Amino acid sequence: MLSFLADENFNNDIIRGVVRRDRRIGIVRVQDVGLSGVGDPEVLQWAAENSLAVLTHDISTMTRYALDRVRLGQRMPGLFEAGRRVPVAVTIDDIVLLATCSLDREWEDRITYLPLRS
Repeated sequence: MLSFLADENFNNDIIRGVVRRDRRIGIVRVQDVGLSGVGDPEVLQWAAENSLAVLTHDISTMTRYALDRVRLGQRMPGLFEAGRRVPVAVTIDDIVLLATCSLDREWEDRITYLPLRS
């Protein structure tokens, strides 16, 4: 099952909704692992070292650093960017779907925008 690292600015209502929907889904928050206030490259590095895809709302900078990792041949287990205007329930549905239906390493080196469907 796909597990996630939620960026510092990621909506906690979404995290709680995902866990409430399926307790087997692993979501670790940046704040819970001592990464509060660190830069995006460090967040992506920690996620790669721990095989966690990253959840973020930070489309402006996180994408650039994720692409840099891919270009440099560094591991990037996946980046999921949820727009702030996407309804919380839709984002929860998408994360649950991703976690429960993804194949191992399916999202490696990929940046995906939520919602999955328009």
